[in-house]
Amino acid sequence: MTARHDAGWLAIAGLGPGDAALITPEVTAALAQATDVIGYIPYVARIAPRDGLTLHASDNRVELDRAAHALALAASGRRVVIVSSGDPGVFAMAAAVFEVVEAAPAHAAIDIRVLPGITAMLAAAARAGAPLGHDFCAINLSDNLKPHALIERRVRLAAQADFAMAFYNPCSRARPDTLDRVLAVLRESCADDRPVLFARAVSTADEHLAIVPLPQARGDMADMRTVVIVGSSTTRVIPRAGTAILYTPRSAA
Repeated sequence: MTARHDAGWLAIAGLGPGDAALITPEVTAALAQATDVIGYIPYVARIAPRDGLTLHASDNRVELDRAAHALALAASGRRVVIVSSGDPGVFAMAAAVFEVVEAAPAHAAIDIRVLPGITAMLAAAARAGAPLGHDFCAINLSDNLKPHALIERRVRLAAQADFAMAFYNPCSRARPDTLDRVLAVLRESCADDRPVLFARAVSTADEHLAIVPLPQARGDMADMRTVVIVGSSTTRVIPRAGTAILYTPRSAA
């Protein structure tokens, strides 16, 4: 951030997948200048308290309220950082902020910056090799903001288009069967044994990676800390000691 210290601003920042080493210098600089940090409880917990910094943690289902609060603080002259995990523009807070700005156009005059981060999808892909090396898509499997029928339609069409697919929020206690339903759609649409990567808590002490053929993939292999990457028909596995290398060649048709 290069904004003047006497003017309010709002930075929407990505904290990366978990390891502090994966937070960008740009985000670190914004946090050092901030008077206020706002976000979902576990993300705010990653920010070290210091004099002159107020931490505002809130529940995961109040995104628009959180965005409105951040904008109001910035308008009053505060230096505000909204934190998300991964990248703030990928299923995270940047869209919520701009939804509030669109509804209240006066907020458009605020100095708003989106500071990118490393997404869980990209961190998981890098750990495994390069499964997203050719065309791919990302789909959020949570049905909190869209019906499950739409999720299944998008998965089916992505399979028909032969994209590699990255799934966020594959299941939760409230949605224990979501991933099994999606895997059933994939088995019906793909009819092959393409590899599926289950990447849990990448870059943290709880990291675990597993690669299985699609017919062997099960919903109970994932939780809310897992990103699931399904290869395309051309994605390949290179065996080696430990976790195999997973990649999709760029020459895939």
